[in-house]
Amino acid sequence: MERSLEWANTTRVQEFVLLGLSTRVGLREALFAVFLTLYLLTLLENMLIVYLVCTHSELRKPMYFFLGNLSCLEMCYVSVTMPSLLVGLWAGPCPVPFTACIVQLFLFISFIGTKCTLLASMAYDRYVAICRPLHYPLLMRPQVCTGLAMTSWLGGLLSSIIKATCITSLSYCGPNVLNHFFCDVSPLLNLSCTHVALTELVDFISAIVIFCGSLLVALASYVAIGRAIFHMPSATARCKALSTCTSHLAVMGIFYSAVLFIYSRPNRVKSTDLNKELAVIYTVVTPLCSPIIYCLRNKEVHRAFRKTLPPH
Repeated sequence: MERSLEWANTTRVQEFVLLGLSTRVGLREALFAVFLTLYLLTLLENMLIVYLVCTHSELRKPMYFFLGNLSCLEMCYVSVTMPSLLVGLWAGPCPVPFTACIVQLFLFISFIGTKCTLLASMAYDRYVAICRPLHYPLLMRPQVCTGLAMTSWLGGLLSSIIKATCITSLSYCGPNVLNHFFCDVSPLLNLSCTHVALTELVDFISAIVIFCGSLLVALASYVAIGRAIFHMPSATARCKALSTCTSHLAVMGIFYSAVLFIYSRPNRVKSTDLNKELAVIYTVVTPLCSPIIYCLRNKEVHRAFRKTLPPH
């Protein structure tokens, strides 16, 4: 009898219940329409960027190569979290099988790690373009760009394998309700009925390597860029150099600010509605806004887009 009770208390949870973004019925219907529209717009915008980069020779430059990679990533990234968000808004709290939850977690960690390192690669590209313009064709030749992009994707994948393996090895005995709209690290750790110190340590180390490492590379690049711009002789040259960085800085600022606020706190901090609202910023808002921010003042992208339009 004691053995059977002990077995029952340590049985793994077979599914989790995602509470979703909101539990208010009237609000859910309005939010569903809003987020479905945002999702479709995000896919359309990023597909357009990828198409323009692939089909126009004038955009075959390192900056647009990374932008194309970022757009591919944003489509994958938003498609990991948005379906469960929409299902929660349409049907309310929904059950998610344990395996499906871990797969979502694995993909989310992989893509967010890739985005961090890809943003750092884009910052390095701007550093070389502004601080070492004579060496730019050599330092940012196609082989180097491909290597940086592959490193970004593989780095995110490796980080995801390590984190997801650690979280999968934990025991979940109940309760099984996640106060979130997708399976994230902190809510899952909160539900574990075993010691999570080792998992938290692994998560902390991988965050230092991937997130903080990429942020430091980006910040170092922009410190060097700032110094170079400050020493430029003419105001015109300074404005031109600065204009090539403002888009990337805006995207980095939005993304890193939200992620830092969420993941710089202890992993087992209680999940709140504020956490979910902040998660919307880096899972929904940045994938939507990135193409707009990058292309709003970019004349080369404007010209390429006009060429794709049918003649009047």
